[in-house]
Amino acid sequence: MSDQTANLEQVMPEAKTAFGDQRGIGILVPLAILVGWELCGQFGLLPRYIVAPSKIIATWWEMLSSGELIGHVGSSMFRQSLGLLFGASCGTIIGVLAGMFGPIGRFYEPLVSLIYPVPKVAILPLIFAWFGLGDLSKIVVMTISIFFPTYIAAYHGAKSVNKIHLWTAQNVGAGKARLIRQVVIPSALPDIFNGLRIGLALSFVLMVTTELVVSTKGLGYVIARAEENLRFDRMYAAILTIAILGFCADRLLLKIREYFLVGQLMSKDRGHG
Repeated sequence: MSDQTANLEQVMPEAKTAFGDQRGIGILVPLAILVGWELCGQFGLLPRYIVAPSKIIATWWEMLSSGELIGHVGSSMFRQSLGLLFGASCGTIIGVLAGMFGPIGRFYEPLVSLIYPVPKVAILPLIFAWFGLGDLSKIVVMTISIFFPTYIAAYHGAKSVNKIHLWTAQNVGAGKARLIRQVVIPSALPDIFNGLRIGLALSFVLMVTTELVVSTKGLGYVIARAEENLRFDRMYAAILTIAILGFCADRLLLKIREYFLVGQLMSKDRGHG
């Protein structure tokens, strides 16, 4: 036993050193790319449609300081937030119910299998015809698209709940509502959050896509107009803003996930230990 402990103590520093080296390489590579990109821009070696990072940052700060960027961010995030809220709520609720109750699952499964592979952007002309060219049509597209990954995640999460937990709760007199609230949803939360994370990323993609097609405000609108006017610095500034917003939203969702799953994550860590 002591020999095994000694061997582990010898291996662990080496593993930590290797991990540290990999993390350092992971930082150095993009940093080197940025430096090379900037140098090429300073020496005029870049094509017109590729702008040096310093120019992008300067334009981004100018748009932010003038308040122009804030207005476009507000419009985009309004649509994205409502689309995510409606799509994720409907997908999660119906997915859990479909996983719990056979008739609901048998009704939705063929529909999901049929409609899910169809790109929702392909039906944009129909949605514009039905709901107009304003915010509502864009929110509808996001709602429909986000519904599917959140539904599938919640459905499989509910289906994979340990039957022993369900039988135990039923034996102590738990009704259907209490069973879903206290057993099914807590057990399915890891899968539900996986679906929410996919839906979150998808909401940003669709936010930009719908604004590129028809819009008078928003980050997608900025990208489209900047490309038309050959203002590639403004285009990259808008893309940078989308990346920052998406990163912050994803980190926030992970923090919320960690808060709700703290017990499961701790037990998993103890199991690995």
